[in-house]
Amino acid sequence: MRIALDAMGGDHAPAVTVAGAVQAARLYNIEVILVGDPDAIQAELAKHDTRGLSLPVVPASQVIEMTDHVDAVRAKKDASMNVGARLVRRGEADGFVSAGHSGAVMAAALFNIGRIPGIKRPALGTIYPTVKGQCFVLDVGANTECTPLYLLQFGLMGSVFMERVYGIPRPTVALVSNGEEEDKGSQLVRQTTPLLRDSGLNFVGNAEGKDVPKGFADVIVTDGFTGNVVIKLSEGLVVALALIIINELEAGVLGKLALVLAIPAAVLALPALLLSIPALRRVVKRFYYAEFGGAHLMGVNGPVIVAHGRSNVKAIQNAIRVCKESVEHDVVGTIHAGARDLS
Repeated sequence: MRIALDAMGGDHAPAVTVAGAVQAARLYNIEVILVGDPDAIQAELAKHDTRGLSLPVVPASQVIEMTDHVDAVRAKKDASMNVGARLVRRGEADGFVSAGHSGAVMAAALFNIGRIPGIKRPALGTIYPTVKGQCFVLDVGANTECTPLYLLQFGLMGSVFMERVYGIPRPTVALVSNGEEEDKGSQLVRQTTPLLRDSGLNFVGNAEGKDVPKGFADVIVTDGFTGNVVIKLSEGLVVALALIIINELEAGVLGKLALVLAIPAAVLALPALLLSIPALRRVVKRFYYAEFGGAHLMGVNGPVIVAHGRSNVKAIQNAIRVCKESVEHDVVGTIHAGARDLS
């Protein structure tokens, strides 16, 4: 197993990317190929115990910055994300991970690896925590303008992912709309519904925004504009709710009194709190972005993971893990077969 990592991609590269690679190589017993400036990478590797680990360095003389336009992918042919993607195309790496400019990562993957034959557009898909566990939402930002065929194929790719990686037989698929009825939604939604219904996928109908976190379906299909809003709104809502609760407790006499009274109550409840720590950790883990690693670029002819630009060491480690899982479960190969069936 060889996973190529864009060591220069992300807000905190190469320190964080190299540290995440070291952890992943140790935990998952795989080779992580570090792509980028050799001197900078070696300086970071020297800070870690890498004995027994396989962390080869592949030079790349250029970097695509977060402030660069996507056109930089064509202009900077020796950029680390281009070099990493070419390793996958040549069979020298089994998958590729980058926390760099997400639009540029997608462009680099398309230019250097290409699409799966039959797939019209790639889609960014990510795991979304729900009451029942998790679902897979796609697209979350790759395509703001879509056709019914694109959404149909997003449903296929999401279904393959949840079946192969999460072991869910016949995953349920739903289409985001502003109502459950088939006559609701935009023209795109109304045209896509019959395609999904007749596709052979386990289509369960339209999902309103409130249905997504309830676990209405295993796969949630939408265009990249709507999907990105859903994901970003959810991220902001979790933070906002926590801040609202804190602000309300600190506001006014009654709130401050409640905080004072809560201290002795917490002391008395300490045994129960200690017993609940594992459960609380599981709750936090389900919503912590670093646990998900990154978004899957579905439809590209090789496993590609797009990690968040602000990724910390844990996030990079998990991005490499989910790339490894995609390789192990042959997600790309299965989508190949499904795309042939739909064409």
